[in-house]
Amino acid sequence: MFELRALTAACDNRLENSICVGCGARAFSVCASLPGDDLVRLDAIAERIVLAAGDVMAREDEPAASVFNITSGAVRIYKLLPDGRRQITGFLFAGDFVGLTAGETYAFSAEAIEDTTVCRFRASEYRALARERPSLEAALLSRAMHELTAAQDQMLLLGRKTARERLASFLVTMLSRDPLRPSGDNAVRLPMTRSEIADYLGLTIETVSRELTKLKTSGVIHAVSLHDLRIERLDRLKDMANGAS
Repeated sequence: MFELRALTAACDNRLENSICVGCGARAFSVCASLPGDDLVRLDAIAERIVLAAGDVMAREDEPAASVFNITSGAVRIYKLLPDGRRQITGFLFAGDFVGLTAGETYAFSAEAIEDTTVCRFRASEYRALARERPSLEAALLSRAMHELTAAQDQMLLLGRKTARERLASFLVTMLSRDPLRPSGDNAVRLPMTRSEIADYLGLTIETVSRELTKLKTSGVIHAVSLHDLRIERLDRLKDMANGAS
C-alpha cells in the first residue's frame, strides 16, 4: 500500500511540474485531447524552442523529422517558385499543429513572423503516441479536416474573389484566428507585414494598402497602430467578403 501511494504521489508530482499542464495554448490545441497522465508522457518527448521573427521552423524539401505545436506567437507557411516568388499559404497561431506529412520531406517552409514559442517533437515519437492514444489520433484527424476546409476556402478566395473581397475575408477570419489574443471590441492584431498579407492574398502591396485605405475612409475599420485595427462595421465587412456591393 505504501509503494502504491508513493507511486501515485510521484505521478502527481510529475504532472504538476509538467509544462503541458500550465500551457496557455493547451485548451485549443490537439493536446487537449489527452488526459493528465498522458500529458506527462507528451511533456517527456517535447522540446521547447523560442523563435525570433524570421527564424526558420521548417524548410521545404528538408526531411520531415519533427512536428510542432505552436504555443504563442505567429508563423507563416509558404512555398517558393523557382524564380523566387513566394506564395504564403497560411498563418499559424497558438494552438496550431504543423509538420505531419504524407511524404518524407516538408512540402512547405515555416518561419516565425514575431517572437514565437513552439513545442517540437520527433515525428516518429509523436506518431507512436498517437497510435496508442485514439483520442489524440482523432484530434489530429479533425485538425487535418479543418485544414482541408481552409485550403478549399483559400482556393475560392484566390480563384474567384476580387481584391476587396479577399482583404475583407482575411480580416473577418483574423477576428477569431489567434485565441491567445481575443478579439474584444472587434479588435484585430495583424503581426504580419503588408507584404506578407499581399503574398497570402495573391495581391500586390500597393493593392493591399489601397484597399485598406478605402476601408478606413469608409469607416469600416479603424487603424489603432501599424499592427492593430478595430472593425467598426463588422456586418458591412462580412457583406464585402461575400461579394455584396
